[in-house]
Amino acid sequence: MDSAEYERKIAHRFAAFDQDGNGYIDRADFNAAAARLLTEFGTTARCDRGQSLYTGAEAFWQGMAGIADVDGDQRVTREEFVGGAVKRLRDNPDRFAEIARPFLRAAIAVAAGADPEGTVTAPVAAVERALRVLGAADDIASVAARSLDTDQDGRIAEAEAVAAFSAYFTVIEPDA
Repeated sequence: MDSAEYERKIAHRFAAFDQDGNGYIDRADFNAAAARLLTEFGTTARCDRGQSLYTGAEAFWQGMAGIADVDGDQRVTREEFVGGAVKRLRDNPDRFAEIARPFLRAAIAVAAGADPEGTVTAPVAAVERALRVLGAADDIASVAARSLDTDQDGRIAEAEAVAAFSAYFTVIEPDA
């Protein structure tokens, strides 16, 4: 992968987190993502699924800030993302996936309309809706949701989502 391709991929991944497009990732981006998911699926913030989603969003933010917010200002700039999150992702993709797991588990539960405790799976179409709400283009959301269903049972489980998340956000360095 050449440097231009690498930069494009990094920018795209950063934009996925920078939900409001203000040039940095912060707690508000994670809360906004949670709020949009709840609205899309008609779930209240005060119910168990809503609370789990907000708790997962906060854990995800704390994990992201812990690995990437170098200056401690409670914001992750693109430079911090590239220097911190992406490097650590490459070094230990499973660790980053574990930071995201509570949010992904709760998002699947919201999409499924199910209790976030225990094993939860969501229909492919519901995950596609969730991906659109989080900013994926229609065609990408459709392909991504179908590809998450690795066992082809029409449903997406937490393990499938976490594995795909880890693979997507692991970015290989550009060729020298």
